Amino acid sequence: MWKFGVDPIPNKMAGRALKRWISWCLTAVILSVAIAACNIVNGRDRVELTLVSFAVTRAAYEQIIPKFTQAWEQQHQQIVEIAQSYSGSGAQTRAVIDGLDADVVDLSLALDVKKIEKAGLIQPGWEKEAPNGAIAHQSVAALVTREGNPKNIKTWEDLTRDGVKLITANPKTSGGARWNFLALWGSITQTGGNEDKALEFTTQVFKNAPVLPRDARESSDVFFNQEQGDVLINYENEVILAGLRGEKLPYTVPEVNISIQNPIAVVDKNVDKHRNREVAEAFVQFLFTPEAQREFAKVGFRPVDPTVAKEVTAQYPPIKTLFTAKDLGGWDKIQKQFFADEAIFDRIQSAIGKS
Repeated sequence: MWKFGVDPIPNKMAGRALKRWISWCLTAVILSVAIAACNIVNGRDRVELTLVSFAVTRAAYEQIIPKFTQAWEQQHQQIVEIAQSYSGSGAQTRAVIDGLDADVVDLSLALDVKKIEKAGLIQPGWEKEAPNGAIAHQSVAALVTREGNPKNIKTWEDLTRDGVKLITANPKTSGGARWNFLALWGSITQTGGNEDKALEFTTQVFKNAPVLPRDARESSDVFFNQEQGDVLINYENEVILAGLRGEKLPYTVPEVNISIQNPIAVVDKNVDKHRNREVAEAFVQFLFTPEAQREFAKVGFRPVDPTVAKEVTAQYPPIKTLFTAKDLGGWDKIQKQFFADEAIFDRIQSAIGKS
């Protein structure tokens, strides 16, 4: 007879209750085994990870991810499956904020990571959680011209000439175009010019931009498919990658340039939810190894590892003056000074009648 502070259960009812209880227990055991089986592959534990990155990193990650997963399995007897998502950096940022379950993000600029931080998904201080200030790879700005470079465009100053038509995206809507703008601005301020001169210079350049597409993809479409413009500002790594795919694009790299630094971060809220922080952090650390850095270099990125950078020096045109976003005050200052509403870029647009 059961006594749990309630009236005794008749024997017949007790038998039924016991059968139901046994049936429930068996079901629970079966479900537990099934769930456990989902996390075991060929007798080994399995862990899942989701990488969200901007589009042009795909070629590098196709080589890096198998190297990491193989090394992790050998060292930890655990299979890692990495789901991947690639698109424009701004679009990926919005998707993660809106619920895309990224465990690791690799984005075009730190401002995008900061937006995810502001949304409460990444803890402050992420820049210190990985080597090199969490910058996993980098590039510089390049000037892509028409075949034979008929306008003889080689420097930033050439973009101000009468008759030269520039294609670049809108810095208000494109992360890549922000880098382009900063390259133009810094080409003056980082070589002895003051901000008044930089404002005059960038205003003249944007006078020569007949359209401002929404993003880098639209810019490329305007330049290549619609055949507008004499010169397109693009990332050096994208031009190199296009060459590897058989598209030989005439281009030049100005010797005064900005280091286009691409940050990587663990999405704290998601890895804690998925309980995969250990492997997520290990994956981020792996990206800074010479093995991974060589794969980034193969598709046109400038490696951040000094040893690998020395190995591939001949692959890239030399830069005489290389500056960073930090040299321009850092992204918080940059956003407020240049790209916020009624900031410098809006004033430039108003001055040239394109607001």
